[in-house]
Amino acid sequence: MTRALVGDIGGTNARFALWQDNALASVQVLATADYPSPEQAITAYLASLDLAPGAIDAVCLACAGPVGGDLFRFTNNHWQLSRRAFCETLQVRELLLINDFSAMALGMTRLTPEDCLQVCPGEAEVERPRVIIGPGTGLGVGTLLPLASGHWQALPGEGGHVDLPIGTAHEAALWLQLEQQLGHVRAEDVLSGSGLVNLHRALCALEGQAPRWHEPADVTAAALAGDAQGLAVLEQFCRWLGRVAGNNVLTLGGRGGVYLVGGVLPRVAPLLLASGFAEAFRDKGCMSDYLAGIPVWLVTAEYPGLLGAGVALQQARS
Repeated sequence: MTRALVGDIGGTNARFALWQDNALASVQVLATADYPSPEQAITAYLASLDLAPGAIDAVCLACAGPVGGDLFRFTNNHWQLSRRAFCETLQVRELLLINDFSAMALGMTRLTPEDCLQVCPGEAEVERPRVIIGPGTGLGVGTLLPLASGHWQALPGEGGHVDLPIGTAHEAALWLQLEQQLGHVRAEDVLSGSGLVNLHRALCALEGQAPRWHEPADVTAAALAGDAQGLAVLEQFCRWLGRVAGNNVLTLGGRGGVYLVGGVLPRVAPLLLASGFAEAFRDKGCMSDYLAGIPVWLVTAEYPGLLGAGVALQQARS
């Protein structure tokens, strides 16, 4: 029986698991700073399971950035990888590198009802595209397409770098403050961990106040504690997320539904569910009715990127 390994590699942590019987097993999270290369991290992971290089036949790694050619440099940590050297070192016959948000999108195909919270009700059209959007270190945006073969195709893109949309006079005033701070204002400049701080600064500037927080965790902690200023930041954050998600649905015909992922939202789930996200999501003028019946879910699954790497490997082998 063949044994495969899947990985989801971020800037701070690398998540590894065995892919057995089309499911994850033996998940571990390793700090990328503790290892000079992915080969050494994987060797340490295997050793913890009493496995040596050569014990796995195939590897699929989800990585941030374009994944063509032999040499891959990770965009968010110090690692780099030569496909040839990697396979020789770990005695692997098959190595598949995929974009991290493509893996995230494919992971949506393995979710259970317990892995999601409903943000907007509706009926998904199963043959239509699904939109995946996730504020984390940056803003990831992806599309998932069902294929006639029963497989899935994930379309990577750079949707986090679209212009930040403006839907109200208040948002226009905030945009002017952001433009003064940042120059060109992308969706990611607000809809990310650092974006929470940018948004807090813009709100303070608009109100003539000094910023109180300089770390994303401080903003979310204040909001969860009921601080009025923190709540205002999270409310506007959720509204802008709704606008960007709605724009993607209109562009892609994403009537298969929207999945909200990433590291930020699960921490503030109660605020998201009580926010104006749904109102902003549907606020599209003459096209508002188009958005009204499209479901939106907040994904709470712990390792969707790893699941997606497993799905990608499974599809590549079938």
